[in-house]
Amino acid sequence: MTFDFPEGADLNFYQPDQIKRVRLVKKADGYYVQFCIQVDREEVIEPTHLTIGLDVGLESFYTDSLGNKVENPRFYRTGEKKMKRSQRLVSRKVKSSSNRRKARVKLARVHLKISRQRKDHAIKLARCVITSNDVVVYEDLRIKNMVKNHCLAKSINDAGWHQFRVWLEYFGKVFLRVTIAVNPAYTSQECSSCGSIVKKSLSTRTHVCQCGCVLDRDRNAGINILNSGLGTTGHVGTFALDASNASGESTSVLVGANLLG
Repeated sequence: MTFDFPEGADLNFYQPDQIKRVRLVKKADGYYVQFCIQVDREEVIEPTHLTIGLDVGLESFYTDSLGNKVENPRFYRTGEKKMKRSQRLVSRKVKSSSNRRKARVKLARVHLKISRQRKDHAIKLARCVITSNDVVVYEDLRIKNMVKNHCLAKSINDAGWHQFRVWLEYFGKVFLRVTIAVNPAYTSQECSSCGSIVKKSLSTRTHVCQCGCVLDRDRNAGINILNSGLGTTGHVGTFALDASNASGESTSVLVGANLLG
């Protein structure tokens, strides 16, 4: 995790022997120094006795097995107009000129703001989901394969599903919750009531089965994901912010301070 401290903040909270690595990072809005801290983070909260299945999507960021939906913020789409304007300003400047350099910095700050918005959304939402449920089940999506579809690549990258999953599994270890990734195959096609396969296109938003089950398409998928995770087809999430954290014994935390204030 990267924390940005304001100018004048006390950085002596951690002992020197806890600092494993220090590095300087240049970003569009200045230089940062990051301290990699080795800490044992574990927070105990009251059990909720709730389980939930999450079906991520493009129309809504996710729909859970109870039918609750979270709006897709679409940070890239929202900032695209400003980004294109900044890109045009860069292209109009003379190459190697100081004005072009300033325009490039302005464009980079637009990209940086979008990435920070996406990360902040993923962290807050993942923490809320984990602390509200004892078991969280989600699809084991292969994002690299999904973005090969050029019609949906921009929207998929903008959604930030992978980053959301990373933070889900991180907070799962911190709050001692169970996170399970399941095979996404047929989660949208299978009927959550009788198990029959009901084929439908992406434009079909309602699941209608011969058994009489009529549900929102994404809620039906969320129920299937939950049932699959509670069965034997899922595996406990193993993603982490640091490869050495796979055992869950310790967490590498990057604490960053803005050198320019």
